[in-house]
Amino acid sequence: MVGQYNSHSQAPAACRYSGDQLKRWRAKADVSREQLASAANYSPETIASMERGVRRPTPRVLDVADELCGAQGLLSAGKQFVNREKFPARAQDFMEREREATSLWWYEVSLVPGLLQTKAYARALIDNRTPPLDEETVEERITARLERQAILNRQKPTVGLSFVLFEAVLRVPQVDVEQLRRLLEVSRFRNVVVQVLPFERAIPAALEGAMVLLETRDHERFAFAEGAFVSEMSADPGVVSRVTERLSMIRTQALAPDESARFIERMVDSRE
Repeated sequence: MVGQYNSHSQAPAACRYSGDQLKRWRAKADVSREQLASAANYSPETIASMERGVRRPTPRVLDVADELCGAQGLLSAGKQFVNREKFPARAQDFMEREREATSLWWYEVSLVPGLLQTKAYARALIDNRTPPLDEETVEERITARLERQAILNRQKPTVGLSFVLFEAVLRVPQVDVEQLRRLLEVSRFRNVVVQVLPFERAIPAALEGAMVLLETRDHERFAFAEGAFVSEMSADPGVVSRVTERLSMIRTQALAPDESARFIERMVDSRE
């Protein structure tokens, strides 16, 4: 199984259908887009994007339109089907597999993995996305990212987690002392290994991008790679084997866990 997702994926069908119904009911009731926008406290352009299915029709717009258009609850009923997803469409399959994981290997070349992020670091990434997200989406995605971290302490079954971070991950301004201390805290968990790959130990395989290898309780193995615009998850044995080989090579070059902890501790000391 190979799944590929890009940042320009079409909006969910429920959103497109709800937007189309919104437009049809408004036309039937002879309610202008400007009238609906004013009543719902949105711009006409935003209402238009909802009707085209580009944006998710919000509960407030559906309720206001339902009343203005005399839809007798038919538009409001769509609210339960257009609830905002916690994660971008291209990451949803991976999040489902992550929840089922019993083993997870993660290599990052530029960002702290979501499972290890502090709230401040997560906000710095999500709130500064281009194009920008609305405030509600930002808050929901931060909450969802932090909720994922429950896997670190899950008991049944316990998950074996191994992270290798390229030194560049730790050198960006967004990684503050709080984030460094969080890495040290998590590295002390019995089921978690955190390693640092210093610049001078980088090999070509470590410069080709982030990757994740996970195994589920049914012993299914998946390889996942995420870029700025395209993400891919695969259960193809050949792909999984190649990712396993790359991860193994990188881990042999990374500092041992205790050396990695001392590396991060020195970074903390230098900033205090």
